[in-house]
Amino acid sequence: MMRGWETTSSTMLNPVQPTPSAAAGRLHVLVIDRDPAIRNACCEIAAACGCVPHGSDSLTAARALLTGRGADIVLIDQKAAMSAGFEVLDEMKALQPVMAVVLMTAASTVSAAVEAIRSGASDYLIKPFAVEEVTAILERLAKHRHMDRASRTLREKLRTQQGMGNIIGQSPEMEKLYRILSKVAQSTHPVLILGESGTGKELVAHAIHAHGPGAGRPFVPVDCGSLVPSLIESELFGHVKGAFTGAERTKDGLLVSAEGGTVFLDEIGELPLDLQAKLLRALQEKEVRPVGGSQRIPIRARILTATHRDLAGMVEQGRFRRDLYYRLNVVKLQLPALRDRKEDIPLLAAYFLERNSREYRRDFRLSADTLSFISEYHWPGNVRELANAIDRACNTASDEVIEIGEMTTSIRDSYLHRLQTLRPRADAPVQELAVMPLAEMERQAILTTLNQVRGDKLLAARLLGIGKTTLYRKLKEYGLGPA
Repeated sequence: MMRGWETTSSTMLNPVQPTPSAAAGRLHVLVIDRDPAIRNACCEIAAACGCVPHGSDSLTAARALLTGRGADIVLIDQKAAMSAGFEVLDEMKALQPVMAVVLMTAASTVSAAVEAIRSGASDYLIKPFAVEEVTAILERLAKHRHMDRASRTLREKLRTQQGMGNIIGQSPEMEKLYRILSKVAQSTHPVLILGESGTGKELVAHAIHAHGPGAGRPFVPVDCGSLVPSLIESELFGHVKGAFTGAERTKDGLLVSAEGGTVFLDEIGELPLDLQAKLLRALQEKEVRPVGGSQRIPIRARILTATHRDLAGMVEQGRFRRDLYYRLNVVKLQLPALRDRKEDIPLLAAYFLERNSREYRRDFRLSADTLSFISEYHWPGNVRELANAIDRACNTASDEVIEIGEMTTSIRDSYLHRLQTLRPRADAPVQELAVMPLAEMERQAILTTLNQVRGDKLLAARLLGIGKTTLYRKLKEYGLGPA
């Protein structure tokens, strides 16, 4: 029986289910217990929590329901689970990998419940239990399940380039970043974003904000490196009228102006030590005192920070406060350099070419030689340098096919250096000179491009500056077939 709950004969074994439209998006809870009073009571509590309840008095009926309709949360009697040696937990997890299982047990068999937790159960309830206990467990598991769903949905959007702004990439490094981003976005914890200049730290901050609980609120970026030192405190914390020369009116600081949104403190490593202490106090107390003011104002914004500097090293050198570092470093994201994910370069190049094609109303594309070289270039300026190089080339190009000569000076110089390195000596015997036939060069360019774009023939043809039909014909000529 349940404390604080009275069952009646009118309680149905299998409660009436809502219509599909009403149940859409709601979690399904399956209760497995031979005692109809407990089973029906748990079903009614689940319904009161906004879930869709299902009752079953045997494992056989429960298996049929899980195989067909499925469930998000299962409340199972400990005796029923032990009758199968807890193997039923593995069986349920196999049918529904993300399902949460709660064991209902008597006080004398709590040790068995603990063993069930080790076997994969999410939690346990000790009979007799109160309504509040069941409610609390269901609400907690429902919250976790909804967050997991949102996390997986966002991760898929990030992976397939839907709804992630300008973050582009399918390399293993980016897949790892997407997995972390999808989880981080659901919380309100501070996030420290690390990476070289040009890796896209502000884009990542935007993605976290856009998919987080404060998405409808302001996103306030602050470049700590560009703020005038004498005005940093006023900019961050605000000031009252007359606080200093030129303060003609009261002004809220950037930490307050976000109003439940996100404050992105870029280049946090540039913040002076005295301001670091004041920022730490503001974050700890979740309130600020404007310059010249006596009243404190609460902070309701999420804090994201970023830097290209080695903050841990700065802490050891005494140039960054250790306590502030730990306060900001609740979650750390390390963005990969472009040279560490070169397989993403063709995708990024295609995106920037498409952006320029729309702006200039021309069909820009890269020559095979240009694409091959930029895919191996080290890109010290990362994605920002790649974007600038393609923007410049499209702005000055006389033709729609972008050649190496139309790229930036650093890229051209690197290309010429490679040619000089590979160029044979003038006095080398003719038999030592390796000459590759044009047909073989063309074949290698096509194969390299297809490999870089993971077999996407439309994208490969566009980057090579040829039509899809031509690409198929070339593949057939080289005996490569349609694959």
